Amino acid sequence: MNRAALAFLVSSLLAAAPADKPGYTIEAIRYGTIRAFPVSALVIGAPKEEKTDIAMVVWLIRGGGHNVLFDSGFHRESWLKQFPTEDYLRPDEAVKAAGVKPEDVTDIVISHAHWDHMGGIDLFPKALVWIQKQEFAYYTGDAWQQGGKHGGIDKEDVQVLVRLNTEGRLRLVDGDDVEILPGIRAYTGARHTFASQYIRVDGEASVVLASDNCYLYRNLAEHKAGATFSEADQPANIRNQERMIQLAGSADRVVPGHDPRQFEKFPAQGRVAKIR
Repeated sequence: MNRAALAFLVSSLLAAAPADKPGYTIEAIRYGTIRAFPVSALVIGAPKEEKTDIAMVVWLIRGGGHNVLFDSGFHRESWLKQFPTEDYLRPDEAVKAAGVKPEDVTDIVISHAHWDHMGGIDLFPKALVWIQKQEFAYYTGDAWQQGGKHGGIDKEDVQVLVRLNTEGRLRLVDGDDVEILPGIRAYTGARHTFASQYIRVDGEASVVLASDNCYLYRNLAEHKAGATFSEADQPANIRNQERMIQLAGSADRVVPGHDPRQFEKFPAQGRVAKIR
């Protein structure tokens, strides 16, 4: 084989080889705190009188030319009045604390459509928004018909979601175990809302970001479902928490949605904790 042919063969093999997955960093960004929240509203069977301060969080994943937010927080005044939030900083401002401008956020993966997770999608002007296909269909349709359920869903957030779709900035995730970006996969089955999802960020040590599919480390430790899950869905929620541990390879690498301990467990500076 002559030198030119050998060079062509090598270049062809390199082109055909799969690209390495990015080495993502992961940070939790705390944009506020809700004080004295009932633990019984988070963990099935917790004492009614027990309270805890819950962290309001978005997660920033960086790598491969992407700045990805998992969840987007909220900013509408009606929810701030209903749920007084201490040390509140609007999510687009909070993300700056990690050194990322709002316009530099490339993607937002929405775990579910509740006000405190989807309410900030209009704060990041260039981001593609990823949501489960069934979640989008239900909360832009049947949820608002007679017999539908839309508790915790903000009408303005839904209107923004529809607008983003018409602008070509919405991506629908169709089902379980779907790769959104290289090394970032979405999983379903926890049914916190109609079709909520959680994600795994691959790496030498994979991390699962649970959002409200697992509220606290206590849910994992006590094998207790989230208290917002229907009685019929509670066994599935427990199974999905077990699955999260399997996907991460360790319970220590499953990050619950509202547990302030993530800012103690991982190195933290100000509002930002470095998970990986």
